Amino acid sequence: MAVYTKISKRDVSSLVNDYQINEVKKFQGIKKGIENTNYLLKTKKNKFILTIFEKRVQKKDLPFFMNLMEELNKKKIACPKPLRNKKGSHISKIKKKSACIVTFLEGKDKTNLNYKNCFDIGKNIAKFHTVTSKLKLSRQNSMSINKLGGLMKSINFKSYKFLPNLKKTLNLCFKDILKHWPKNLPQGIIHGDLFIDNIFFKKNKFSGFIDFYFSSNDYFIYEIAICINALCFDKKKDNFVMNNKKIKNLINGYEAIRSLSKKEKQSLNLMCRGAALRYLLTRIYDFFNTPNNALIKIKDPREYLQKLIIHNNLTDYKDYYK
Repeated sequence: MAVYTKISKRDVSSLVNDYQINEVKKFQGIKKGIENTNYLLKTKKNKFILTIFEKRVQKKDLPFFMNLMEELNKKKIACPKPLRNKKGSHISKIKKKSACIVTFLEGKDKTNLNYKNCFDIGKNIAKFHTVTSKLKLSRQNSMSINKLGGLMKSINFKSYKFLPNLKKTLNLCFKDILKHWPKNLPQGIIHGDLFIDNIFFKKNKFSGFIDFYFSSNDYFIYEIAICINALCFDKKKDNFVMNNKKIKNLINGYEAIRSLSKKEKQSLNLMCRGAALRYLLTRIYDFFNTPNNALIKIKDPREYLQKLIIHNNLTDYKDYYK
């Protein structure tokens, strides 16, 4: 559920009057996603997405996200384009909250990715990185490895029956990852949240990326590690199993556009561990700290605990690229 802010037809009409948009004939809430409120707006000829930014997105970061999507569109990277209102701003107000309207990206997410899909995703991530390595935009990663210690301290750890020493275990893992985290790897702006629901396909062909509200400057190989965790595991009953063929196709697609350096490849295991820990901690935070009456759908942290354990038992790039 991701419709936290309810709006009326009057609210929508008042908002779109500030844009070069024809009358909205229909609007409906979009339940996918967990961070912001999203609505599909339909005019006689076009469709748009209205995003209302909730508490987790800081107001100071909004210009970065809007300018990034605008620049990506100029460079022919397939993603939504933010509209400017009559005052020339990407950001407007609705229900006393910041909001934006972006163009509608045709296609939808896939439930299951095949090997060709993974290759195409890797290829388009590399195109994205090639463009963002040259952009003069900057935002610090609020979920970088250096920030995870603070996140861990903010978690109200409670009893976890299947792993009673969870806090101690995660602290030890975090300290080891932080100690060995590499320096001076190729970097630029990454998407930072390329889960399966943020990657669209149309007729089984890649059509674009959406939801750039975790984008920031970080290592490019960290983006690949996030994707390995999010896209390259198969669920078999209650267990998650790493799919090496998906990883191989993802990386092959990426290297069709941008080659990975030896140092990047050597850091892949550590990046995968760091990415798994990052998503495990945010899921544990939501699991332990979100009130029972909240609208947010809590994701099970055990998925990323399993993935972290798998990565902890690997060491080499060849363990992934088989």
